[in-house]
Amino acid sequence: MSTVLSEQEQQRRLNLQAILDLGINPYPADEFEVNVTAADILANYERDKLNYKSIRIAGRIMSRRVMGSASFMELQDATGRVQAYVKRDDLCPDEDKTLYNTVFKKLLDIGDIVGVEGYVFTTQTGEISIHVEKLTILTKSLRPLPIVKEADGKTFDAFTDPEQRYRMRYVDLIVNPQNRDIFIKRNKLFTAMRDFFNDAGYMEVETPVLQSIPGGATARPFITHHNALDIPLYLRIANELYLKRLIVGGFEGVYEFSKNFRNEGMDRTHNPEFTAMEIYVAYKDYNWMMNFTEQLLEKCAVAVNGSTKATFGEHNIDFKAPYKRVTMAQSILDFTGFDISGKTEDQIREAAKGMGIEVNDTMGKGKLIDEIFGEKCEGNYIQPTFITDYPIEMSPLTKKHRDNPELTERFELMVCGKEIANAYSELNDPIDQRERFEDQLRLSEKGDDEAMFIDQDFLRALEYGMPPTSGLGIGMDRLIMFLTNNASIQEVLFFPQMRPEKVAKVASVDDYTAQGIPAEWVPVLQKMGLTTIELLKEANPNKVFNDLGGLRKKMKLDISMPSKEDVLTWFD
Repeated sequence: MSTVLSEQEQQRRLNLQAILDLGINPYPADEFEVNVTAADILANYERDKLNYKSIRIAGRIMSRRVMGSASFMELQDATGRVQAYVKRDDLCPDEDKTLYNTVFKKLLDIGDIVGVEGYVFTTQTGEISIHVEKLTILTKSLRPLPIVKEADGKTFDAFTDPEQRYRMRYVDLIVNPQNRDIFIKRNKLFTAMRDFFNDAGYMEVETPVLQSIPGGATARPFITHHNALDIPLYLRIANELYLKRLIVGGFEGVYEFSKNFRNEGMDRTHNPEFTAMEIYVAYKDYNWMMNFTEQLLEKCAVAVNGSTKATFGEHNIDFKAPYKRVTMAQSILDFTGFDISGKTEDQIREAAKGMGIEVNDTMGKGKLIDEIFGEKCEGNYIQPTFITDYPIEMSPLTKKHRDNPELTERFELMVCGKEIANAYSELNDPIDQRERFEDQLRLSEKGDDEAMFIDQDFLRALEYGMPPTSGLGIGMDRLIMFLTNNASIQEVLFFPQMRPEKVAKVASVDDYTAQGIPAEWVPVLQKMGLTTIELLKEANPNKVFNDLGGLRKKMKLDISMPSKEDVLTWFD
């Protein structure tokens, strides 16, 4: 099989060869020193013109208006676009005008990356532009960009197909530069959060991605194998147990932005690889952590959007503290009329069935309650709301509630009907923790493939003594979705997980000639879309014959036309 190049791709390769034949390296190794950006020019030139008499800028050619002895092009760098004016006699002051007449006008293409030197001026139409005095080819582009065109208020050829945009994010960022703002805001979020933690005196750390036991959450892990040690390993589903080990070791506060992996479903709010932030602080409880979380998210919202307010779909959200607080039992009672307090597993299962919720015998009490809350309550919380005091069965790593041993000191923060944060007064009683792990083991034996493993080393660490601690986890991808008004998690990930790309098969020249087809006619057949022998045999022979004649004339091919009888033999 081979690859068929489009006409534009073929022409760009011809242009590349012509540039090489002129002795120009279209991929130079030399540094091109830049001293200005497009945004800088557009924002500051009118105020300070003397600083733009000798500028050097590099960027991608996004449009061109080639005329006679003078032309315009639009350059795009990381900050935006700026117009450049190219005059033949200024670019080529000597007798040799090849750089303008041949290279610039004929061999450069949209998408090529160039460096220009010159000065900034304002055109007669009032547009700030660069007067080019020197031009250097920095990269020759071999594929045409899907250039967006606008006419009469309508947009044409926009690169908007989500699958293509996510699969080829590099193209998306070129032709839809407004999407870069999402990732700039994402960076601002991480920076603001780090600053908040560092200012509080807490330390950023790193913990293992490959783990012998996938602990810290209830989720299905990815499994791999370590050849040298000959043991199975798991991609981490959470970093909680390692961070707690560091608290045992004497650190007062530690945090990590971790890549976690969960071998579960994918949808608009879930990706199998995601970024979580977890922080653990000694001598604190979940009440302190609620106050800390409010202050943190208020600061982050301002850092990202300049305001505590954000828009998400039809909702206007305000991250300004304080946030409403509702217990899990009260929430379920409010939205279902069912009081889970003191109920047995069977009673809760029957109640869930009565609410139309799918349940099965593998579900324990905690998972049943989680299903009820998820189906009937969660979606009602639009403004930031803390859901507190979860039943003990739902929280195997959480300290029992100080006033009610059937509950735990845990909260989740809900925004726009989704959880974005989860926090505990951490369980530091090693005997209680062992019993909770054993309960999880029994759920696993019942068929719950998301139940926690028993981490014996973590239990040993707790036996050395972990101080009273509060921990917080935040889903960073989901948080930035809410702060940038994106309903899909794929929009806020540079490279979301995708199914393998379907690559169209293309037969080789030898495959065609084996059918008795002359090699010179292979490119014509491929241009007709008959890129495999199977596709050729499915086609109508008479139509193929007529189309060959039409394309021979259109492409001005100097090759002999086969007879209809010859074409018919290709289908035998």
